[in-house]
Amino acid sequence: MARPSDLEKMTFAELTEMEARIERLKAEKQNAERTAVRKQLMDLAKEHGFDIRELLDGRKKGKGSVAAKYRDPKNPPAWVGMDVYGAAICFNTVEAQKLGLPKPETWKDLTKPVYKGRIVMPNPASSGTGYLDVTGWIQMWGEADAWKYMDALHDNIAQYTHSGSKPCRQAGAGEFPIGVSFEYRAVTTKKSGAPIDVIFPTEGLGWDLESSGIVKGTKKLDAAKAMMDWLATPEAMSLYAKNFAVLAVPGMAKPLEFVPADYEKRLIKNDFSWSAKNRDKIIGEWLKRYDGKSEPKS
Repeated sequence: MARPSDLEKMTFAELTEMEARIERLKAEKQNAERTAVRKQLMDLAKEHGFDIRELLDGRKKGKGSVAAKYRDPKNPPAWVGMDVYGAAICFNTVEAQKLGLPKPETWKDLTKPVYKGRIVMPNPASSGTGYLDVTGWIQMWGEADAWKYMDALHDNIAQYTHSGSKPCRQAGAGEFPIGVSFEYRAVTTKKSGAPIDVIFPTEGLGWDLESSGIVKGTKKLDAAKAMMDWLATPEAMSLYAKNFAVLAVPGMAKPLEFVPADYEKRLIKNDFSWSAKNRDKIIGEWLKRYDGKSEPKS
């Protein structure tokens, strides 16, 4: 199937801050300006008063080829997956050598006193990457142990950023030796020539799924349907495969430089519904404990 000619004309959500994404989706509910939305918004939208079954029209195309865990279970599905991105650490080897810092291999290594003031990570209230980190730790270790871990990690944090990419860019530039980010940004930063190692902590990786669905009432329904049909095609998957190691259609991914072959097996068992339902509670607790080290919002 050829790529839809209207693809570049469609409104595709790519705002940086999570709260801004939610507010924009609310604002566009009435006029259906947006044609497609990403998966990370869908459960959040439901928690903010939307009925996803009414908000989104699904397409049957792709259901047979997209892995069950990467698509909506309803028939027809309200959304279908495209690719996965997960947590990673960017470690500046040059700065680490200057400071005498050992290379961390696990999340819990980051709590060692030697890293005090050397780590930056995203604020989960404003960054989806930050939120996948926090919910990943909670789902791996349980709430009590995860908050205990984050208390210890906080002692070593220099700053919480409002971007999931920024910590890796800062590590790559030598501003801080360690940045908690996600694997796509980590790999692209390393490929750009930055002196970083990309670390995938051995305990497991929080992750999110890029997916798409059609906003009910869109003024560009035919174009939206064409786009949704195309998104699950081999042509589309081949494009995602250039940057992502895990794709929604099995057998389409290719090995990526700096990403381990068993990357998908390192992803935690992720409950998106739980993450959405508990977001306000988790973010409220996180802000109460740690927001004092957040960078000012621009």
